[in-house]
Amino acid sequence: MITALIFDMDGVLFDTELFYFKRRQKFLHEQGIDISHLAPKDFIGGNVKQTWQLVLGEDYKKWDICELEQAYMAYKLANPAPYQDLIMTDVKSVINDLKVKGYRLALASSSAMVDIERALKESKLQHAFEFILSGEDFSESKPNPAIYEAAVAQLDLEKSEVLVIEDSQKGIEAGKRAGLKVIALKDERFGVDQSQADEMIEKLDQVFDFLK
Repeated sequence: MITALIFDMDGVLFDTELFYFKRRQKFLHEQGIDISHLAPKDFIGGNVKQTWQLVLGEDYKKWDICELEQAYMAYKLANPAPYQDLIMTDVKSVINDLKVKGYRLALASSSAMVDIERALKESKLQHAFEFILSGEDFSESKPNPAIYEAAVAQLDLEKSEVLVIEDSQKGIEAGKRAGLKVIALKDERFGVDQSQADEMIEKLDQVFDFLK
């Protein structure tokens, strides 16, 4: 019986993926780095280190990654994501209904904690989750299962009692490698491989069909 749900953030709670891609593309263009050969799906579900390795490829070791990362952090602050406008339509009602029904909720995202906290605060969801885990707190992010294994340990539940809600290939793989049931919020735009998911949903409120 499911008693707890672990949510990914980007692509599940917030429709941020295209905004992130365009912001990153503009920043990298200013740095003289071309990513026209890459698509939004190539970045979905990854953490900062994975992103730089993907973007720079064979030139990764030629760059001062710390300096590049600091410059991007400053760019992000100057061009913040409008989380209030990007929140998925039914997120608040679904989370409220889940809490009313007594389900425990956690968040496990590859994003930096500062971005997670701002997204939740601006959307008035800062008290929605029992706890939050960020990929930056782990040596390896998704698809490594560590973040989901840590979430289950913190919930102190059997894996059979926990349901993961994901959208990215990396996130789905992480959940499955952690031995958890994973439901994917169907991707209609980016061509993400979601075939490893146990179930697919078109809208977040369909998650209740798997909690009966």
